[in-house]
Amino acid sequence: MDKPKVVLGVSGGIAAYKACELLRRLTESGHSVRVVPTAASLHFVGEATWSALSGQPAATQVWDSVHEVPHVRIGQEADLVVVAPATADMLAKAAHGLADDLLTNTLLTARCPVVFAPAMHTEMWENQATQENVATLRRRGAIVIEPAVGRLTGVDTGKGRLPDPEAIFEVCRRVLARSAEGQGTDLAGRHVVVSAGGTREPLDPVRFLGNRSSGKQGYALARTAVARGARVTLVAANSELPDPAGVDVVRVGTAVQMREAVLKAAAAADAVVMAAAVADFRPASYASGKIKKRDGQDPEPVVLVRNPDILAELSADRPRPGQIVVGFAAETDDVLANGRAKLARKGCDLLVVNEVGERKTFGAERSEAVVLAPDGSETPVPYGPKEGLADIVWNLVTERLS
Repeated sequence: MDKPKVVLGVSGGIAAYKACELLRRLTESGHSVRVVPTAASLHFVGEATWSALSGQPAATQVWDSVHEVPHVRIGQEADLVVVAPATADMLAKAAHGLADDLLTNTLLTARCPVVFAPAMHTEMWENQATQENVATLRRRGAIVIEPAVGRLTGVDTGKGRLPDPEAIFEVCRRVLARSAEGQGTDLAGRHVVVSAGGTREPLDPVRFLGNRSSGKQGYALARTAVARGARVTLVAANSELPDPAGVDVVRVGTAVQMREAVLKAAAAADAVVMAAAVADFRPASYASGKIKKRDGQDPEPVVLVRNPDILAELSADRPRPGQIVVGFAAETDDVLANGRAKLARKGCDLLVVNEVGERKTFGAERSEAVVLAPDGSETPVPYGPKEGLADIVWNLVTERLS
């Protein structure tokens, strides 16, 4: 079989050296990669490096190998174009249709999915001009993944760091897989919010009430939404998983903190998926010092109070017209009956119901579920990877959004 053809565009930022690792992952996984660097990027990584690592010539000008019409052919024949790093200048040129070198010509002729992995200083990323260019590209169907937060050039730290090459590769892999199946970026131009992990309610400085949620399902939902073109905000509670590439991650600890973060992000979201395991109760009082064990004495009873019901609040008072709200229900018995009752009680558009236990769902790589809707329909999700469940959830969400 022909290898999938990937164009790796490299623009002129210091993060260009990281694209070498992305190139290695693409070639070693069986893709045919043509590197198209800008002239500025060659100040950071030379043409010889790209040619040696890809096994194909790396050209920057439309005048190279003119008889092959490279400014048209490269984009026409590609199955995926990924630009990493994508500088503010490159995003501006792509958004406005400029074509003054081989890479920008390639972007104009490509009819395949296009992924941009931005990298720049925080001030440049947050500039209104850059944000408008990003919004334009997303509206047209391009996938612009959010930059990571971390150390930048020099002593600066902030948002604008190129995501880890392995994480960018995973986005590319999923985009190619969806494209091969005839599925596009159906969430392009959409903003979605996902909650993940399990909240912890402190009892004293060393103890808390919590649950077994690892956050894996919420993180899978975030990754798949990025591959489908969405701008994703992930509100993560106490998860040790690495940040998914291209996702804005907001870290929280308690249910009250999660409510605040989710409601803030939901104000501009087209869909909210509450996959986190939010504690129903919290201790009524917090002991400022460790609660001591005293010989011959039983501990004082722990008085609990209710936490805010984030899912019900979102469903009842939607900050945006047409917003889709999805809940998750973890049940141990009478799964469907309890799920139906919860769906009616919460008022959300979809409820993902699964059976949980000490060795079921929580912390596992695979799960099964049933997605319930208010009209009585049930969508079974067979046992499989959590990304499969995530894609089914987004399928149902996009149906309702459209």
